[in-house]
Amino acid sequence: MRLYFLSIWSILDPIYYLFTRLIYLEDTNQQRNIFRVRLTRYKGKEVNLKDGTIIKKNDLLIKIHLHNVRLLKDMNSVESDTRRGRIIYKHVLNGMPSLADHIQSHSRSEEIKGIVGITMLHKGCSRLGFETFEIKNPLYRFIKQFVFIPMYCLSVSQINTQSLRRPPKYLFMSKEALLNLYKR
Repeated sequence: MRLYFLSIWSILDPIYYLFTRLIYLEDTNQQRNIFRVRLTRYKGKEVNLKDGTIIKKNDLLIKIHLHNVRLLKDMNSVESDTRRGRIIYKHVLNGMPSLADHIQSHSRSEEIKGIVGITMLHKGCSRLGFETFEIKNPLYRFIKQFVFIPMYCLSVSQINTQSLRRPPKYLFMSKEALLNLYKR
């Protein structure tokens, strides 16, 4: 059943990619990174990061998306949820230097304040340098939670209803923190 849904998702993912203006990041070995990114204007409530960076409405950010189909294929034969979590963590950690390179070489680098993402899998994010914040808008939070359910169900070996109710959160990192941690 899981392989069936993964096959369908693999077919639909390129269509999603076309409509979202995402771009792939290239790694140094010329393979595609786990991140797909796009430039965006932040539309949420003001956020104060630990390093003093303040993200306000309409600030320019790089929005990060994980390439979920690729992640799920990489985790397909792994039974342990702990091991799956480590695979995701390793992919994200390995992709961060390319993300730092992308921002540093971007034509609007001076305007970009940081990176933002949304995830239900926020355990361990602080070890990567991210800060998590609640999504204040209840409708947006509900929509994001609903959208993440299929990915969650495909990514775990046994569905935990308590985890399904876990609200998604914003992940933020300032440009300075990203460059300090991951610049090559």
